[in-house]
Amino acid sequence: MKSMSSTQRQSGAVSIFMVIFAILLMSVVTIGFLRIMTSDQNKATGNDLAQSAYDSSQAGVEDAKRALLWYTRNCSGGTLDADCGAFLARLENCNESIILSGVIDTGDLGDTAGGTGTGEIKVQQSTSVDVSGESTDKALDQAYTCVKMVLDTDDVIGSLTANQSAFIPLIGTDQITHVTVEWFNDDDIPGNSTAVDTPTPTISQQLIDTWPANRPPVMRTQFMQVGSSFNLSDFDSTTASSESNANTVFLYPATSGFNNAVITERDIRKDPSGNSVPDAAGSAPLPANCETSVAGRDYACSITLELPTPVRGGQAATSYLRLTSMYNLSHYRISLNGVKFRNVQPSVDSTGRANDVFRRVQSRISLYDTTFPYPDAALDTTGALCKDFGVTDRQYIAGSTSCIP
Repeated sequence: MKSMSSTQRQSGAVSIFMVIFAILLMSVVTIGFLRIMTSDQNKATGNDLAQSAYDSSQAGVEDAKRALLWYTRNCSGGTLDADCGAFLARLENCNESIILSGVIDTGDLGDTAGGTGTGEIKVQQSTSVDVSGESTDKALDQAYTCVKMVLDTDDVIGSLTANQSAFIPLIGTDQITHVTVEWFNDDDIPGNSTAVDTPTPTISQQLIDTWPANRPPVMRTQFMQVGSSFNLSDFDSTTASSESNANTVFLYPATSGFNNAVITERDIRKDPSGNSVPDAAGSAPLPANCETSVAGRDYACSITLELPTPVRGGQAATSYLRLTSMYNLSHYRISLNGVKFRNVQPSVDSTGRANDVFRRVQSRISLYDTTFPYPDAALDTTGALCKDFGVTDRQYIAGSTSCIP
């Protein structure tokens, strides 16, 4: 027969063991929850700092836009003064061109480098400081540390929705003789697919009712130019020597299509001799070479167009390219075959900081001459339109009041 004291000692040992086990279990669970909470908090803090650093870099891009606007307003007249010359000379020095353009007051830099432009530029809600010289804005620790700009770029890039147009000035650092058009990249294909639905170049596929989402659009490419002198009638003709001031080609995506073409020979409106009725070759869309996959490629479609000399000879004084993405959306890139674009779409490189986290972005800024708004369309509508009037070279013919679209 066991004694009562022996039984009590065994029961006490079991109780102690259960308490220790429960404490260990609770400790493990608590530590696990703490680690999860700490990890989530660190991720949230990291994401918040990364977003703040990105916002800081975007603030640098916005200040670069203001600096470029100052440049177009004050330095596009031809002869550069000392301020414009200094601006151009310091484009690739961190923040210096922004300061030289007067966008940032050197007294508000918020760094220890003074007004040299080599330090960071604070992103803050207030520029006031306390007696110690520190900013009174303690809520943020953000700045953009380095903003650089390049005015002359190798290409112009952009994106178009279906049936949207882009107007691109062809202003180069040298004479422009060829234009390369590239379009439709992996961002334009639904899902994560890289496959491109590229048709074969047959006449029956010129106009269709449906257009697959992963098929490159037909790119309507319109070229316009003027020489040192011109008449309005010059835009309607092509001389026997293939001089022309206006041409339009429809670039149809096709397997084994053209990589190169002379734009005056593929104009759908007129033949190379200037006749108003197109010839057989010019009456059809131009099959442009497109691949069946964008894997390892920047764009699925590419073609180089040879440009004509202006009517009456000489070099083009002004020239433009108008792109319209038909049937589908598309990203595009325009290049000039070794010639750089001059002041058309500058590149901005901006690095932002939030606390000890840095983000860097590269942006393109399209510069437009504010004194000459580029025309896009005389009339643009997505709904019904009732047009009941006529205009000739001599009179205006009013329509009836019963026109119902």
